[in-house]
Amino acid sequence: MADKRKIGMWLYQNGGGDIIQKKIVDKLKERDIKTVTGLNLHHAVARNKSIICTSRDSGKEVKMEKLDLFFSYNAGEQTQYQMFLYQALNHIIPTINSYEAFALTEDKFQTSFMLRRHGITTADYQLCHRDAEHELHKTLKKWGKMIYKPTDGWGGAGLTKIENQEALDMLMPFLNKMDLRFLYLERFVKYDNSDFRVDIVDGEFVSCYGRKANGGDWRTNVSSGGSVFLREANDEIVDIAKRAAKACGVDIAGVDIIYDIEKEEYVVLEVNGIPAFATPEQEKMGLNFNDKKIELIVDMIDRKTKK
Repeated sequence: MADKRKIGMWLYQNGGGDIIQKKIVDKLKERDIKTVTGLNLHHAVARNKSIICTSRDSGKEVKMEKLDLFFSYNAGEQTQYQMFLYQALNHIIPTINSYEAFALTEDKFQTSFMLRRHGITTADYQLCHRDAEHELHKTLKKWGKMIYKPTDGWGGAGLTKIENQEALDMLMPFLNKMDLRFLYLERFVKYDNSDFRVDIVDGEFVSCYGRKANGGDWRTNVSSGGSVFLREANDEIVDIAKRAAKACGVDIAGVDIIYDIEKEEYVVLEVNGIPAFATPEQEKMGLNFNDKKIELIVDMIDRKTKK
């Protein structure tokens, strides 16, 4: 008799994440797949050929390489140490998302570069060396307005709108103090201050909802004051989101899309490798995609761990 399949999971617990985790564990159990939860790689050590992690939930040590798959889904607590071990683990067992896809979508430049290479429209962007100040002035003159973005930021943190030479001159001393290796800039896209967040799992469309900026702000991120509202996606938006997820190699993706009013086209702003499930409050307002998303994730885990 074949050994029972066993996967490891590290899933966020706030905002209803504990409820989502229980549903996933229960559905995997129905398929005779055991789940070890609470495997935060922060509590792991690598020794010789093993990565040993202590489960936050059971307190037991787990040899990660003995698992059939590792499902990592926690955007708010990633550290360099965890990612370093995640990369090593990815060499020996399946991971969701794969480390390569996770690392790609954590980097805004690499994501935009990959999307453009696959014919998917993004905001015009430029990456330049930190010493190439003349490039910044030239780009501002060409675009008129631009956004400075940390390549590894999330939730709208660090985004700075540059509308004129004075704003750029004020920003430069700050950037120099940060000792950045390079600067990533995007042309500011004129849009209605709302976006489409499209969830894709295993190549399938899960859901779409909208986010809108607060007051005079232009950032739609909820953590930056934006709010969620019900919004339908048309066929073009769904197709763009599927192609973006495929281009980045992600099994699970949240694709952020806006409509460029001047160019009259949809633009992919970002591909998120750990898009949140709907919170209990959002479910009450009508975002009812959690069960579909869970089912698709469970199907994918089942397929990827078939022996």
